[in-house]
Amino acid sequence: MITPLRWEEGRVVLLDQTRLPQEEVWLRLSGWREVAEAIRTMRVRGAPAIGIAAAYGLALAVWNPSPGKDPRAAFEEAAEGLSRTRPTAVNLFWAIRRMEGAFRRLARSDPEELRRGVLAEAVRIHEEDIAANRRIGEHGAALLPERARVLTVCNTGGLATGGYGTALGVVRRAWEQGKLREVYACETRPLLQGARLTAWELLTERIPFRLIVDGAAGWLMARDGVDAVLVGADRIARNGDVVNKIGTYTLACLAHRHGIPFYSAAPTSTIDLAVATGAEIPIEERAEEEVVAPRGVTFAPRGARAWNPAFDVTPAELVTAIITERGVLRPPYHDTIPQALA
Repeated sequence: MITPLRWEEGRVVLLDQTRLPQEEVWLRLSGWREVAEAIRTMRVRGAPAIGIAAAYGLALAVWNPSPGKDPRAAFEEAAEGLSRTRPTAVNLFWAIRRMEGAFRRLARSDPEELRRGVLAEAVRIHEEDIAANRRIGEHGAALLPERARVLTVCNTGGLATGGYGTALGVVRRAWEQGKLREVYACETRPLLQGARLTAWELLTERIPFRLIVDGAAGWLMARDGVDAVLVGADRIARNGDVVNKIGTYTLACLAHRHGIPFYSAAPTSTIDLAVATGAEIPIEERAEEEVVAPRGVTFAPRGARAWNPAFDVTPAELVTAIITERGVLRPPYHDTIPQALA
């Protein structure tokens, strides 16, 4: 099972996903600022994975505090800094809040007990994510027909989580059960997470797949080549609106047009009951250079401008079901989501 990060001897060891698939480079990070920079630059990415990274970053703040700072000041500084790294994925803020709760409970402990306790909470967040992903895989695989052909976008596998994966975890479980025929992976412009990361995971695990350019998804559906669309989520609103990688909304519209079920797979930590609809969720906009010169290769003419939203919002009415570790949620989401989180 691919696990993109771990705690090792007072350091966060993290697989640099910007170097894949050409190189497998592991970074050893000793301070929370390094973790924040890894999240900001997408060396670690995927909503669950950045939440876990933030939890480990907060543990580093206590284990390796800045000179002259007491543990409380170091922790609060790290929490503030990490919360500013990326605005859309709610798992980041969920993990920070949970670590803050653990710190408050341990605040009166001696320094060594505080260090151990804060790290233990980060490890629990990591382990719980892997266990949740396995349950998501089980619930999701049950929805797929025999010999299923699945279309997915971006990367939702072990690299995007603590391990195993969300939407790709469903794929993995269906393959283990002998139900999966083939995966179609959208390349996912502009950073090519599908072409670079999903393809790397599927090749590593010998799961049959084919890459397609993002614009080919509609024609593939029209040719009756897809049995289900499986995506992840970076945040899910109380009404079931799904925020995910840019292009997800397009896939949902196409799936609706062609009568294909559209599933979002995510742990319940990705659901944000504090926002009523997707319209309230901030959508990260990234640098224009990622579009005009992806990975340093210039395609556009000098002076060309770009608009580069990292995510979009898929309205709840286009989502057939939301697959969580607590089961499969179906409309009306304003009822089923609060019930699942009760």
